[in-house]
Amino acid sequence: MKEYKNYIFDLDGTLLNTLTDLTNSVNHALNIHHMPLQSEQEVKRNLGSGLLKLMEGVVPNAQNNPMFNSVMDAFKEHYLTHSMDHTAPYPGVNAMLKRLKNKGKHIAIVSNKFDAATKQLAKQFFHGLVDVVVGENMSMGIRRKPHPDGVNKAMTLIGANHDDTVYIGDSDVDILTARNSNLPCISVLWGFRTKEFLTEKGAATFVEHPDEIF
Repeated sequence: MKEYKNYIFDLDGTLLNTLTDLTNSVNHALNIHHMPLQSEQEVKRNLGSGLLKLMEGVVPNAQNNPMFNSVMDAFKEHYLTHSMDHTAPYPGVNAMLKRLKNKGKHIAIVSNKFDAATKQLAKQFFHGLVDVVVGENMSMGIRRKPHPDGVNKAMTLIGANHDDTVYIGDSDVDILTARNSNLPCISVLWGFRTKEFLTEKGAATFVEHPDEIF
């Protein structure tokens, strides 16, 4: 595998296993609005495309539900307080990031999680290991992936060129993000999607353990 100078990572399902905390916050928001609760597998199916898409997948009738925005606000409020109750880096992730950092690589996180939560989690789990953190932030013109806005911003901040940068993620959204950003993509197999699914979506380079990224 080619050695790059700049490594841009997705967050959920790539660096952090966030599924339990996301599910708990989803169900808190649904419960206080007297809506059916969701299993972790149901929540997992709706992850990867940002908060709006997650809420559309779990709220009955999606945005046609008059309580849709209220549920989304309740989720955000709960998640900002409980996003680290059960969340942790996948085994080997921090060691891999330290090795990259020690080799002088630039490391960025670009996530579809709303910006405040993205930065909060990155500070907690990857302080000193990541140079740039970018979450979805429509007010700042950062549209959710697969739009390349977040990747482009991260590349500008770390001074990256397309020929020395790679994007790493766990989903079909990440494959499209890399493609839209004109970057090669490494797909990880410990996240929220299977190898079969990713292959169908065009993935070509896979890793089964973070050491393989290094």
